[in-house]
Amino acid sequence: MTLTAFPSPPPGADYDDLRQEVRAFLAKELADFPPEKRAESWNGYNRDFSRKLAQRGWVGMTFPKEYGGHARSALERYVVSEELLAAGAPVISHWIADRQSGPLILAKGTEDQKRAIVPRIAAGELCFCIGMSEPDSGSDLAATRTVATEVEGGFRVNGTKVWTTYAHVADYMILFCRTGKSDDRHGGMSQFLIDLKTTENIQISPIIDLGGEHHFNQVVFDNTFLPSDALLGQQGEGWSQVMSELAFERSGPERFLSSFALIEELIRLLRKDSTEAQQAEIGRLSAHLKVLRQMSRSVAGMLNEGENPALQAAIVKDLGALYEQDIPRLARSLLSRPAVPGGRDSYAAVLAYTELAVPSFSLRGGTREILRGIIARGLGLR
Repeated sequence: MTLTAFPSPPPGADYDDLRQEVRAFLAKELADFPPEKRAESWNGYNRDFSRKLAQRGWVGMTFPKEYGGHARSALERYVVSEELLAAGAPVISHWIADRQSGPLILAKGTEDQKRAIVPRIAAGELCFCIGMSEPDSGSDLAATRTVATEVEGGFRVNGTKVWTTYAHVADYMILFCRTGKSDDRHGGMSQFLIDLKTTENIQISPIIDLGGEHHFNQVVFDNTFLPSDALLGQQGEGWSQVMSELAFERSGPERFLSSFALIEELIRLLRKDSTEAQQAEIGRLSAHLKVLRQMSRSVAGMLNEGENPALQAAIVKDLGALYEQDIPRLARSLLSRPAVPGGRDSYAAVLAYTELAVPSFSLRGGTREILRGIIARGLGLR
């Protein structure tokens, strides 16, 4: 079995001044933001808030200055991300674009694509969605059946994507699909940059989640024409491109802080009156969180050095989902108070929201089964 290292982040990577600046901003901007809204975590949608962050230089932090970015480190971006998540800030409008779409375009896009798109991401103006998962294949991206066929002047796309978060409001999608045949299961794949506001023959339909909310969508491409310049990166290199993209998607603090509002509510109540057994459980929860944070910061340090920590990111994603999904169960074991959606009791409202949200945590960003296959291969067990 191959051992996998999580190197320590570089010394001096705490950036306390930046952290305090972000906390002060959030304390003011979210002063009236109730706990049940904070529980939405990075699923909260507010374009104006994303623009305010961009004005402070906290979107596109790692992007080069020539493309509207700020040339800061991945570890500085991590600090901002961590504080936004801990505060339950509504960030989905820019989150995907800033986290993975922008870096992918910078790494693989043409100069025209970079100059047309990346500065608008850094300004908090663009919302991106992810065109990966499909019916009957889910997180098994190698089983994708959406096909882009070459025609004069570009490609015709046919197929369906599913669980596409915020596609109904997104400006762009990065689509992963087949463009050719290959004996290699991972060959013949490509990615496309799609303007969802102007491209015809795309049908976006809502998928309502357990909480009755509309985050997910089904996206159908019906003989959709994409011009040649919509191709992102090299034709046929989609698999390697999407794997590098997923290292950004799977490793961040959103993989273990999505249930943080419930942890805060739980501690708020137990701080007033708790037994030694309850305190021990909170200690275990906190220790687990600290380990996940260290692993995630390690991945941020590796990304900062230009490495591709796909294996480490998969481990963080899998362990983080287990952690987040267990928090409602732990809360119920420590406090015998019912979950009440939209109630006056903030703990009850946050518990109700989180219980309905957590089943999706082991689906988004890759199902547990797919992740563990990646981890097994990376460890030399398959």
